[in-house]
Amino acid sequence: MLEASGLAKNFGPVVALRSADLRVRGGEIHALMGANGAGKSTLVKILTGALTADGGAISLGGRPRSFRSTSEARKAGLICVYQDPSLLPDLTVLQNLKLMATPISRFRHYLAELGLDGFDLQTMPRELPRPTLSLLDLARALAIEPQLLLLDEITASLPADLTVRVFNVARQLRAEGRSVIFISHRLAEVAALCDRATVLRDGRTVGVVEPAQGGEERIVKLMLGPVADEVAAEAASPSAPATGGVAVEVRNLKAGTLNGVSFTLRFGEVLGVAALEGQGQEELFDCLAGVRRPESGQIVVGDKGSSFRHPADAIRAGLVLIPADRLQALLRQRPVRENIALPLVSRISRWGPINLRREKRSVEKAVKRLQIDTRVQSEVRRLSGGNQQKVGIARWLVGGFKTLLCFDPTRGIDIGTKRQIYGLIKELAANGSAVLLFTSELPEIQLACSRVIVLFGGALVDEMPAAEADEKALLRAAHGLPSEADPDAQEGA
Repeated sequence: MLEASGLAKNFGPVVALRSADLRVRGGEIHALMGANGAGKSTLVKILTGALTADGGAISLGGRPRSFRSTSEARKAGLICVYQDPSLLPDLTVLQNLKLMATPISRFRHYLAELGLDGFDLQTMPRELPRPTLSLLDLARALAIEPQLLLLDEITASLPADLTVRVFNVARQLRAEGRSVIFISHRLAEVAALCDRATVLRDGRTVGVVEPAQGGEERIVKLMLGPVADEVAAEAASPSAPATGGVAVEVRNLKAGTLNGVSFTLRFGEVLGVAALEGQGQEELFDCLAGVRRPESGQIVVGDKGSSFRHPADAIRAGLVLIPADRLQALLRQRPVRENIALPLVSRISRWGPINLRREKRSVEKAVKRLQIDTRVQSEVRRLSGGNQQKVGIARWLVGGFKTLLCFDPTRGIDIGTKRQIYGLIKELAANGSAVLLFTSELPEIQLACSRVIVLFGGALVDEMPAAEADEKALLRAAHGLPSEADPDAQEGA
């Protein structure tokens, strides 16, 4: 159905694609894999007319094609659904559909397929949760009846039940003889859904793998190249237990879905939070970061109760947030240096010039420590997703903190960068910081945490050492089921 050969693309001095090849058959779900910065997004944008290639060729159905715009690609049957929802927040959903000339009846049909039958089209997108926005974007793309649907990290922000709905739609397209290009950093998803996988590294195609035939390990090695063994060894090192005093104590905290949660976080530990979608984890992190005021309960930092009215109050108390949506934390159109150095400005005790030499040293040290790709210095928005998240973390390495609040910090990030970030988190804890970590990918809990608490229905229902927190144990607790090791609970259940 689609053949791309030798695609190349440069952005000034930065080479985004060197020589990318991709061949997708009719009636196939084809994964596109690669580390952040490997060239996946650039390739997708070239295929869908958002960018023009500097070299190479594309053919569709055996005929050479070159798209000058996304509308041309849509007319030819190619459309992409991206990780970040594209609905304009201040127009109703119906107005958004009219703006894109979307067939309303077919849109409603696919909404029903995705479990949103009866959805009110007069709703404003800004009022909707991110997973719902992703499904609306997908229904809008499906309504044009594409021959080739590209899904660029759409499942990164979806809970497991909604991911299943996306999989079902993709399989339905395959059964109809249409094709899907699926981009995800979750290898389990690729193995469960995709027929073949093309792997990019440094802007080149380095292999084609059949994931279902035990190809997951080969995909990782192709993605990471020579550093694959080093990354695996780093991830295997256990996280040390807590050794310090109490950093934060949460007492009977209530806010929204969160219902009377209490726990203690110590200096020198990484405390994991495991929960399915909507179990109170967002409210917990928002309260600790000063984004939201709790309805009742207490947050004790050090030895005194704290009432955060604003994120600045939490930051002054030493609590800083790394959000899942990295663009919320960044000045997207400002340089890397300014984004990282931002906390240094708040330290100025009196008016006067900024010490640019000291600022440069601090920023360069953080960039080197996190191995941030700074070839594109002009604007943070031009960096890959993994490098953007690293910039958000580097800011607090420069600014200083006592407690790091990480809310799904590796969402939509490749396996190499994930393990690098988890390695840094363990290092920070080993040096005396306290870290509270939520991740939507339960198998990753053991990569970084020393202890885990589990939320269900807004309440804390279980606590366990990370060594015992395998995916099966976490899933049972996250669904409100008793531990298999608790015979009394099993008998009562």
